Amino acid sequence: MPEQPKRILLTTTSYQDTPGKHHELLKQSGHEVVRARGPLPENEMLKLVTSDGGFDGLLHGDDAITRKVIEAALPRLQCLSKYGIGLDSVDVTAATDLKVPVLFTPGVNHTTVAEHTFGLMIALAKHFIPEVNHVKAGNWKRITGSELANKTIAILGLGRIGKEVAKRARAFDMNVIAYDVYWDEEFVKQYDVRKCDTADQAAREADVVSMHMNLTEENRHFINKDRIATMKDGAMIINCSRGGLVNEADVAEACKSGKLLGYGTDVLDKEPMQTPHPFQTIDNIIVTPHIGSRTFESVERQAVMATENLLRLLNGEKPLAQANQF
Repeated sequence: MPEQPKRILLTTTSYQDTPGKHHELLKQSGHEVVRARGPLPENEMLKLVTSDGGFDGLLHGDDAITRKVIEAALPRLQCLSKYGIGLDSVDVTAATDLKVPVLFTPGVNHTTVAEHTFGLMIALAKHFIPEVNHVKAGNWKRITGSELANKTIAILGLGRIGKEVAKRARAFDMNVIAYDVYWDEEFVKQYDVRKCDTADQAAREADVVSMHMNLTEENRHFINKDRIATMKDGAMIINCSRGGLVNEADVAEACKSGKLLGYGTDVLDKEPMQTPHPFQTIDNIIVTPHIGSRTFESVERQAVMATENLLRLLNGEKPLAQANQF
């Protein structure tokens, strides 16, 4: 038990709802833990971080960690520990300016996200969702599907997750092309991945575009009506990265018109889904509620690492992974 227990705000629902070693690890720390249900917008985070004297550490998911939130949490706040990898909901620049460590959990969910990617891909190619709904409604309506074998998959972002997708694509006898700023020559040689000079080129040549890119202001709405127009007729898009990478209205129109075979996504530009939403009424669009990394195995890996990051820093030790330096 620590001599002076710290106060921790825990907001990530996957962490709280899934059993695993992380719960015991946090309990054994002896710190006070206040729980809330995220992801929370800026106004809710501002209320929380200023309540009852504030917090020494935040163990959070995709809550809005803005400059205002970080400033409001000071001077008590010692660190931000993200449950997950993506940091687009965190103002890392502000945290660095204010000398607040931003901790995260790389290398814990690439397997399960790659599996989810293929689940969406197969569901679209075989029309699983409408077919299941037909049968459950008492209709024996059969739609002709498509094989993945010999199709070309373009992987945009060949990091940990993209590489796992490439491995599985080769097992499906798909042709694999990819684009990334960083290029692992040893990996692409082993798995026969062809390099594209640009993301545009990769998207044009693909039957399946699988996105595993970080979201930046430069690539926001990378998938839009103009880029879709350059893609193959009947191509499909899979997004297990960030919703902001696509213009949702443009994708909806392309799926309705038949230009795209379909769109499978685990992420939306605004989460949870704001209803009514155009995706709700389009059969060849599949949306899952940001569960690509929500398996028992992956949640435990992420949660344990996020907890260890937090506890190490609060104990004056070096965290396992820190995204900013100052």
